[in-house]
Amino acid sequence: MANYGTILVVDDNPAILTAVKICLAGEFDRVLTLASPDTLLTVLAQEVVDGILLDMNFTQGGNSGQDGLLWLRAIHKKHPAIPVVLVTAYADIKLAVRGLKMGAADFVAKPWDNQELIRILKDAIDAGRKVVPLEQVEAEHVSKVVERCHGNISRAAELLGITRQTLYAKMKKL
Repeated sequence: MANYGTILVVDDNPAILTAVKICLAGEFDRVLTLASPDTLLTVLAQEVVDGILLDMNFTQGGNSGQDGLLWLRAIHKKHPAIPVVLVTAYADIKLAVRGLKMGAADFVAKPWDNQELIRILKDAIDAGRKVVPLEQVEAEHVSKVVERCHGNISRAAELLGITRQTLYAKMKKL
């Protein structure tokens, strides 16, 4: 099973925070919760977070989603690699599309299906993890070895366990 690290949940409803913490506890190493986004950027500066579940509304009586979009923008400005999944009780297609256009990884409506929420969060984190092609890893390794050998091709080929001709062919591809 893949390690999904730490998820940060930001919602002003204590019951939602408790429910999400219980739901995600077996799926993530850590589930951090914030009842207000006011300290969100401070927490992100202090903690390694793999994904964020962010409520869209924090203003009392408000349901426009503007709070969530404002915080989404702030998160992406300082931490663009952390995937953010937006969540709201006021499921509005236009709002969801706007959030996605602004860089949200996905959008979840309250109430949610627990397995679907887990899948969405894991998919968001997986999409953010970069898989480097084997050819790129090999090219970087060959370059480092040649550099370490100060351009001595015979020594570099020996360290790599290949012939000089094979090393020349690999270097041509660089």
